[in-house]
Amino acid sequence: MDWDDLRLFLAVARAESLTRAGKILRLDPATLGRRIARLESALEQRLFLKSPQGYALTDAGARLMEHATRAEAALEAASEDLRGASTGLRGQIRIGAPDGCANYLLPQVLTRICAANPGLEVQIVALPRVFNLSRREADMAIGVSRPETGRLTVQKLSDYQLHLAASRDWLAAGSEIRGRADLQGRAIVGYIPDMIFDRELDYLGELAGGRLALSSNSVSVQLNLLRAGAGIGMVHDFALPAAPELMRVLPDEVQLTRSFWLIRHADDGRAERLNRFADLLVQGVRREVHRLESLVAGSNP
Repeated sequence: MDWDDLRLFLAVARAESLTRAGKILRLDPATLGRRIARLESALEQRLFLKSPQGYALTDAGARLMEHATRAEAALEAASEDLRGASTGLRGQIRIGAPDGCANYLLPQVLTRICAANPGLEVQIVALPRVFNLSRREADMAIGVSRPETGRLTVQKLSDYQLHLAASRDWLAAGSEIRGRADLQGRAIVGYIPDMIFDRELDYLGELAGGRLALSSNSVSVQLNLLRAGAGIGMVHDFALPAAPELMRVLPDEVQLTRSFWLIRHADDGRAERLNRFADLLVQGVRREVHRLESLVAGSNP
């Protein structure tokens, strides 16, 4: 078994499809299928089970996946060491992030990082769910809660604040909101209850008495609903500078503090390129959260 066999195996395991893996590898799916079959024959183990949903790892395949990802990380670390840390970051890095972070923080942060490292290509996968780093859906992920299981390394990126907010027009059209009791019967914008993928995103308890009028699994959609005058909802302070139509409501009574966590596969700790990128990302996100929240603090009641 050589590295080329493991490289093809990893591509199929992550894509869960010969066709998708073939596109990534620029290899014909039939040829890729023969290579996988040859690897299974050499190992005398079945690595994949084929189903209508695609290629799923067997127990033997899952065990090989662990070894293959460690080998991949070791090769990347060797390459980075030989290339030297004095050169700029190069190559492709994929980050998974919840869409609030992906829309309102990462564009500024990553633009600066890429400007300083012209050979770097960064992909932002903005999805409202948890990423599977073992399957290499991303090189690293940003989460809103600290994972408790898996071979992962976790580092706090930053705390951030959320407040109630609504459009000025919506507020002007209704009676004044002086306290929590005044939220009774008001139209609430929030997450679709059965699509909340992390308990840290369940904000509705803070809005007791309101009725969920419009909802979405996307932070950006919720923000635009509020901008359109759909109601009142919880908004990240760092997103408010992008929505001048909105103002905070009851900021002293209703305030939430949440955290972003940088999550990486444990084997990637030896990859110098990813370590350097992670350091830049952590510094950049912390600065950007502070900058944006500073713009909001004291700007309205």
